[in-house]
Order: sequence, then C-alpha cells, then structure tokens
Amino acid sequence: MIRNLLIGALLAPLLMTAADTSAQDSSLLLAPPPNSGYRDPMTGRPLDRSADPLALENCSYLYSTLPPEQTNRSLQKHDIITVLVDYRATMQSEGESETRKTGNFSSVLSDWIGFDGKSIFAAPQLRGDPSISGSVNSQLTAESEIEQRESLTFPIAAEVVDIRPNGNLVIEGHRTVRVNEEVWKTSVTGEVSRTAIGPDRVVRSDSLLHMAVDKQEMGAVRDGYARGWLSRWYGTYKAY
Repeated sequence: MIRNLLIGALLAPLLMTAADTSAQDSSLLLAPPPNSGYRDPMTGRPLDRSADPLALENCSYLYSTLPPEQTNRSLQKHDIITVLVDYRATMQSEGESETRKTGNFSSVLSDWIGFDGKSIFAAPQLRGDPSISGSVNSQLTAESEIEQRESLTFPIAAEVVDIRPNGNLVIEGHRTVRVNEEVWKTSVTGEVSRTAIGPDRVVRSDSLLHMAVDKQEMGAVRDGYARGWLSRWYGTYKAY
C-alpha cells in the first residue's frame, strides 16, 4: 500500500508537466497539430496546418478569405473608376495707365528751285515763303480691375478606354441629367497613372494628364442669364 502511494507521488508531477505542455502546444500562438479538426470556412474540408507559418489565417477562428470578386486586380479596358473633379481658380488683376503727349512743329520753305530745260536755278517765291506750323496734344487714361473666381466640383464615373505602353490609363466619362426642361451635361477625359488610383478605384482630377472637363447647361435657368446673339456679336466686334 505504501509502495503504491510512493509511486503515485512520483508520477503526479510528470503527469501535470505533460498536461501543461499539451495546453501550451494547443495555444493560438502556435501551429495546431495535424488533423486537429480545423476546416476551411469556404470549402468545409479539414486542414492540416502543422507546416504552415505563424499568420492570421493560421491562428484565427474568425478569419476567412475574400471572394474573388472583392480582391484587388489590375485595371483592364472597359473597367470603371471614379473621378473626383475639384477645379478651383482665382484671378485678380489691377491696372492703371495714363499717357500724355504734346508736340509742336513749325516749318518754312525759304528756298526753291526752278528748271528752264537747260539749267537749274533758284526760283523766287512771288507770294512769300510757304510755311506751316501746328501743335498736337494727346492724353490717354485707362483704368481696369478684374477679379474672377471659378469653382467646379463633382464626382463622375469614367471608363478605361485605352492602356498606354507604359501602363497609364486613358479614361473617359460622360453624364447627362435631365429634370423637366433643365439639362446638365458633364464629361471628363484624361490620362492617369495606375499608382494615382486608390484601392477603392477613386482618383482626383489633379492627377489627370491632358484633363478636359466640359459642363453644359440647357433650360429656362440657362436662358435667364445667357447673352443674346446681338450682345455676343457686339462683344466680339466692338470698336473700343
């Protein structure tokens, strides 16, 4: 009886050490043993992860791979991206000019020549020496001031219509919005580098090369502030 108690006292520490080692081996920070019951969340097949390196997909019960349609892939022709057009321009100019000119002139023809077919001689002025005199005064004053601010901001979807040999993308997008008689047409074209496009396929307009933005309005609102043909003709061919 005493002998059995001594044998049990000697084996108890060994059994506790083996249990601790087994618990440590099954920790999330270590690779699980082969055929440990793990299954692929997509296929449901058992996994043998004994040889896999330490990574999130190897130690997380909540990890799952993304479906193919949500993984990033290189842009091809006819793919769609979003362009954030943000154009702002400010110009301010002031000018003032003043010019004055004054001129006086006086001339007298005191001698003249005559020719009788044989020789040249001094011809007398029977009515006196002809003379001319005058003065010119000119004054020009000009003053101008201009201040112009432009802002155009809108998002638009664009299509990849061509791919350059260096990988740059040529994009083009058009949009038409019609509300009763009001019509707004916007379009954007340009060339953009692949590195300028974000992972969500969004690019800013300041990254576009050869950018061309066109915005047209038609309707009653546009007719209210648009110039007539006579005003346009006068603005083009005005004399001053």
